[in-house]
Amino acid sequence: MAGSAVDRTAERSPWVMLAVATVGFAVNFWAWALLSPLGPLFRTQGTLGRLTESDVALLVAVPVLVGSLGRIPIGALTDRFGGRLMFPLVSAATILPVLFIGFFALDSYAALLIGGFFLGIGGTAFAVGVPFVNGWFPPERRGLAIGIFGAGMGGTAVSALTTVKLYGNAGHRIPFLLTAIILAAYAVLAWFTLRDAPNRRPAQGGFVERLVANAKLPISWQACILYAVAFGGYVAFSVYLPSYLKTAYDLSAADAANRMAGFVAVAVIMRPVGGWLSDRFGPVPVLAGCYAVVAVGAAVAATTPLLQPVGTAAFLAMAAALGGGSGATFALVAKVTDPARVGGVTGLVGAAGGLGGFVPPLIMGYVYGRTQSYGIGLTLLAITAALTLLLTLTIVRKTAVPTRQAQQTATSEGTA
Repeated sequence: MAGSAVDRTAERSPWVMLAVATVGFAVNFWAWALLSPLGPLFRTQGTLGRLTESDVALLVAVPVLVGSLGRIPIGALTDRFGGRLMFPLVSAATILPVLFIGFFALDSYAALLIGGFFLGIGGTAFAVGVPFVNGWFPPERRGLAIGIFGAGMGGTAVSALTTVKLYGNAGHRIPFLLTAIILAAYAVLAWFTLRDAPNRRPAQGGFVERLVANAKLPISWQACILYAVAFGGYVAFSVYLPSYLKTAYDLSAADAANRMAGFVAVAVIMRPVGGWLSDRFGPVPVLAGCYAVVAVGAAVAATTPLLQPVGTAAFLAMAAALGGGSGATFALVAKVTDPARVGGVTGLVGAAGGLGGFVPPLIMGYVYGRTQSYGIGLTLLAITAALTLLLTLTIVRKTAVPTRQAQQTATSEGTA
């Protein structure tokens, strides 16, 4: 009887850990995305003075940049100390910038930039969760598990749906106060609930030494490119889509935020699907299909078609492909990377994905300011996706298969 209870607990634990980690990812991403829905509103209301399109783009992009680069050290620290410590630590640290913005920075553009800089801490939670979840699941289930965890990026949808409404109806400070309370509650929950996988091996060696070793892995730079396009595209749209829809299609701030939430919801749903499909058919075919869809969708959107139905269909198709491609990228990383290095590699790849989301809004804002058109930016996305498709079908395919075979051989030898 006691043995059966232990077996049932061991069987349930990975899914409990996955659920708690996914909630943590969503909560931290909710905080990370607080400024994005408010960007167009700040410009319309004029509470921060006269803002240009580039000013708004910079404001919403700063947390993305910091959250992206911060994933490199946070991923390395997670390899060393484990997600059981890092998840509550990152969540608690994010509370301070959230409260600073809500209570001290809402009437100053410079203060908002400073607050947004430290708000980027919330975006580093991704580099904690991937190695944490990876350690709890066997290789044949890691694509699905990490895909489910990645669905926590839906926290940006929560932010899009609630921030503007709370800001306007309940008070300017309320969305920030509410988010801070939820972050604090999650930090306590994570501290008492999360446990690192029983077979976790803490990474050895210094930070710089491990960083260099991880960066030299072929799959690291290849996955960086894949994720910069897939997740970077998702982040870029999730932070800039409200401004784009308001300017290109003359939508209200609330309507634009709701449509952005729909885009995010589709991407979130498709992320675990991309991981699951990768477990069944391999990551490379899934990635190839996703980048092909993004290339076509961006080319269509570049013509600024009617929003109903062509424009909506193009953006939702891209949302599905970007979400699926994000899930497939980390299914690839999980399958071909030594578990002791997953955090470090995740930090590098996650940083590339975030940087992929930082640059496009700035380019879109700059180009629009010079040409009054978003077509050039979307055309560049179509070209980039097509080139990434070519990379996937050539170099990535050649790299992934031998690496998987070598890992399987090493696993068999270790078992023997």
